[in-house]
Amino acid sequence: MGGIGVNNNIVLIDTFDRLKGTTKTAKEAIPRTGAQRLRPVLLTSVTTILGLLPMVLGVNIDFIIREISIGAPAMQWWSQLSTAIVFGLGFATILTLVVTPSALMIKVNVHDWLARRRTAVEKNAKKTAAA
Repeated sequence: MGGIGVNNNIVLIDTFDRLKGTTKTAKEAIPRTGAQRLRPVLLTSVTTILGLLPMVLGVNIDFIIREISIGAPAMQWWSQLSTAIVFGLGFATILTLVVTPSALMIKVNVHDWLARRRTAVEKNAKKTAAA
């Protein structure tokens, strides 16, 4: 679960860094990054969640004796574990698709603000030196 969420974030940030060089501004690269990575992030998360759904529901499949049972005692522990993984992965997917692009935008805005501030400080220094 953690590997999927971390991998999705790493690939999202890598895509942003790659697109930042090809677009006019970094602010334009953020929505493009989200659009490019939306499908892969959702597909990896949804397939993992759907794969764990039988365990969440307590379905036990025994391939040796070819029997399907619901609510077996052995499934209680696995059901709790898989439920935690499913909800954790769902939360990590939301973080990847909403919080990571927001954090990238905050980083870009802070960088732009600092650049404008440095320029203003330099202009004020030149004005006071000239006076």
